[in-house]
Amino acid sequence: TAENFLDALQKTETIKVPSKLERSILDEAAMNLFQLGDYSYGGFGSAPKFPNAANVSFLFRYAKLSGLSKFNEFALKTLSKMAKGGIFDQIGGGFHRYSTDAKWLVPHFEKMLYDNALIPVNYAEAYQITKDEFYLDVLKKTLDFVLRDMTSSEGGFYSAYDADSEGVEGKFYVWKKSEIKQILSDDTELFCLFYDVTDGGNWEGNNILCNNLPISSVAFNFGMNEAKVRDILDSCGKKLLAERYKRIPPGLDDKILTSWNSLMITAFAKGYRVTGDQRYLDAAANCVSFIEKNLLSGDKLLRTYKNKIAKIDGYLEDYSYFVNALLDVFEIKPDPKYLHLAERLGQYLVDHFWDDANSSFYMTSDNHEKLIVRPKSNYDLSVPSGNSVSAFALLRLYHLTQKNLFLEVSAKIMESQAQMAAENPFGFGYLLNTIYTYLQKPVEITIINDENSQICNLLYMKFLPEALMVTIKNKSQLDGLSQVPFFAGKNFEDKTSVFVCKDFVCSLPLHTADQVESSL
Repeated sequence: TAENFLDALQKTETIKVPSKLERSILDEAAMNLFQLGDYSYGGFGSAPKFPNAANVSFLFRYAKLSGLSKFNEFALKTLSKMAKGGIFDQIGGGFHRYSTDAKWLVPHFEKMLYDNALIPVNYAEAYQITKDEFYLDVLKKTLDFVLRDMTSSEGGFYSAYDADSEGVEGKFYVWKKSEIKQILSDDTELFCLFYDVTDGGNWEGNNILCNNLPISSVAFNFGMNEAKVRDILDSCGKKLLAERYKRIPPGLDDKILTSWNSLMITAFAKGYRVTGDQRYLDAAANCVSFIEKNLLSGDKLLRTYKNKIAKIDGYLEDYSYFVNALLDVFEIKPDPKYLHLAERLGQYLVDHFWDDANSSFYMTSDNHEKLIVRPKSNYDLSVPSGNSVSAFALLRLYHLTQKNLFLEVSAKIMESQAQMAAENPFGFGYLLNTIYTYLQKPVEITIINDENSQICNLLYMKFLPEALMVTIKNKSQLDGLSQVPFFAGKNFEDKTSVFVCKDFVCSLPLHTADQVESSL
């Protein structure tokens, strides 16, 4: 009967019995996830192979927690193989959707905004861990691609580029060696050696640019120093990119989605921290303003915007991703409006999406168009689940506002899904990162009056995934936040002051980089 069908549907949404949140959850999850790894080429499973950014982030966190280097090594191998493969657009920057083979060589050529938001965060973390410029370069090329090719004049970010142009998949991105020779002339052989370009090609008679040789080998072959080789490759890449823009491009999906834009805000905020590139922070702040202006009405978000028209009530992921993005910008630019809006929307989440009986959020609010069954999604797949991101965003809000409700809801989500995450970690990477942060207890860092940004830059270059770090540049900023519990008892002084707190218990103010370094 219809009643039985509805009952069965509702039962599929129920959650397992709550688990105690403890270190063993992360231990079990890490071991189970590691067993899924491809130790030759990185990533998880076999072809087709997807990036799985949240799982890479979890391995970085677990390596820090456990001290076991094999987790870092595997995550770094994954990122290195991806960045050298055809899944990464070697001259234009940005990542394609997935690889059709295990080696990351032949992509499905579509480019999605969410991939180019989630993946750069991995490379930012890899750079913090290793200080290897290779990872920083991939981050910058990806964010620059989004700025150049996926940013609207209004400040939002477009959704996707198709895989094909002129009816042929990949045509925009691949090359014949003869084409390259016409453009690069004397530098052709060096470029082709580095990017594995041959007369016969590596895919359907064409060449997908990839890199299997270290710069040092190319330098040795051509009797040059490595810096000279890098300069030549950079110059060649710019020439080919300029020529590529003369081709008919793939179709652009120019709708602007609140959820994916919010992921992009987070990526630009993280990118700013490790590069100091003001363009990235501006892009993040401009997109927040775009969403506020075009997709927010009171406390209600809309989901999609195109041709000056915003429509469709926001889903859980729209709210949770945007709250998280607001906090990412707030930590760098502590304008009270970002925090107040995040707090309001966090409260709206709890008031209108929460299912207390099953300790999770519905995908739709109680104000949304009525559906036969209000669906839920708990799995972190191509994008993180709204429940996982809500748990993280509310945990951060709790540490800023000390509103116990935010912590209670966050903990209930984690507890209800922890055992599933431990047993089947592949679909729970973002949730596991949140559990890690919860168990480590966020380190609350306030940097005040850091005029030359010495301490700020020191901390931004460290891998501190459990840190909630706010930078206060002037007295008026601090005065505007005087009612926020996170800033209680913190005063503006003539010299740099850093407060390092845990569980709301703070150190005396620290004034030098050495003091801050030793406190962490």
